[in-house]
Amino acid sequence: MSSAVLDVEAVRTRFSALQRPHAFFDGPAGTQVPDEVIAAIATYLRESNANVGGAFETSRRTGELVEHARETSARFLGCTPREAIFGPSMTNLNFMLTRTVGRELQEGDEIVCTRLDHDANVSPWLELARDLGLVVRFADYDLSDVEAQLRDRTRVVAFPWASNALGTLVDVQRICALAHDAGALAWVDAVHYAPHGPIDVSVLGADVLLCSPYKFYGPHVGLAFARAELLERWRPYKVRPAPGYETGTAQHELLAGFVAAVDYIDSLGWDAITAHERELGARFLDGLPDRARLHGLPTMDRRVPTFALTFDRPPDEIAAALGERGIFVWHGDYYAVEVMRRLGLAEGAVRVGIVHYNTPDEVDRLLNELRRLA
Repeated sequence: MSSAVLDVEAVRTRFSALQRPHAFFDGPAGTQVPDEVIAAIATYLRESNANVGGAFETSRRTGELVEHARETSARFLGCTPREAIFGPSMTNLNFMLTRTVGRELQEGDEIVCTRLDHDANVSPWLELARDLGLVVRFADYDLSDVEAQLRDRTRVVAFPWASNALGTLVDVQRICALAHDAGALAWVDAVHYAPHGPIDVSVLGADVLLCSPYKFYGPHVGLAFARAELLERWRPYKVRPAPGYETGTAQHELLAGFVAAVDYIDSLGWDAITAHERELGARFLDGLPDRARLHGLPTMDRRVPTFALTFDRPPDEIAAALGERGIFVWHGDYYAVEVMRRLGLAEGAVRVGIVHYNTPDEVDRLLNELRRLA
């Protein structure tokens, strides 16, 4: 199924979770998982469950799985296997990696963050700044002033590829180039982009990039890329016997699920996924009721199909009313603390997240309910 036309009904047969009368528009907080991912996790636990380094069959199988997961990461991210790092979550990895790079920073060094990002790529830097006496500068939520925030002592530019609140896409190559021109590292939060398009760190010029497989049809585990030169230079926080940058025993069964999730995406092809999502996103935007206020770009240009909406009624009331009708959306700030403050949305917004397994009928069903509620 590698053509640019997605057979969404065939896709949905691969998800037992979708064989219910619910419409899942909650993907930005975690997508549903195809049955092959569930099977891969269960098969590992039944047949290969062991720690690495043992002189017996299940341990050898686990070692082979870890290597296979690294090779899969390289394929997914466009890096080498040794540049991939696994952890409990993206947030956990980012706290570890920011502490690691902090060994090279000095009081008065500067970090540029953005008011567009998820707090997982903001708070680690704020906490590091408190510990080391660093300066954190913020680019605005449209990133129009990134270049103006750069100084002689800028050491890291930390920014998102796509906003988990507004759906806005960022010109990653441009920001990476600006960071490098300033002598800084380009530190990319790709969590919200990863379900919506291909990643190739060698083209982007990123120094560090992080994502979360549970956002792209896999299990709850974190994945990061860091350039080999940096990994060789840095000294990570971990137990001494642990290989690489993993802090200890990996979540082996979840690595099996991660491999299956990437294989699932490969079986569809990004062209088909992105074309279908853009079509559904345009359908949603075209049908929005007049009394719905969209926060973000009004077309599918330079965005992914994630939409922040406010109404005359509080966001939690809208989300609860939709939930009672079997339509699942989020409300609040979804850890996009800075962008909600910047937009003055004290109660946050209703977030609608479309992914490739959604259907035109589901979009129409959601729009009809929003018209009624608005």
